[in-house]
Amino acid sequence: MGVGVAAVIQDATGRVLLVQRIEGQFGAGLWCLPCGYLEWGEDVRDAAAREALEEAGVAVEIGDVVQVAVNRHVPERPTVGIWFSARLLDPRAEPCAGDDAVAVGWFDPAAPPPLAFPTDRPVLVKLASA
Repeated sequence: MGVGVAAVIQDATGRVLLVQRIEGQFGAGLWCLPCGYLEWGEDVRDAAAREALEEAGVAVEIGDVVQVAVNRHVPERPTVGIWFSARLLDPRAEPCAGDDAVAVGWFDPAAPPPLAFPTDRPVLVKLASA
């Protein structure tokens, strides 16, 4: 079973940063929190920061764990996911789509676009109710 990580990045108004997945990936065209797999020997927080930079073009400081869950969206390859709160190192940074995304955007967590991963929804619900 693999390990995935995600960065939960909010702006000053409470919007959450999401990325739109590229063709050829699970959930292509749908949206998710910046996320990816842990690489061999990599620290989980370092992996979450790397994914934010690779997918959304932003440098972040990783904070507390927001959620841990088993992802079963690919039944033959379940993963354990760890979602971390994250803060932009430069609050004026402009996100830009990276290697695994076609677009990035700030969204109200109560009204996200169609999501690629059902396990992102509880995180967004929690943010919307905070």
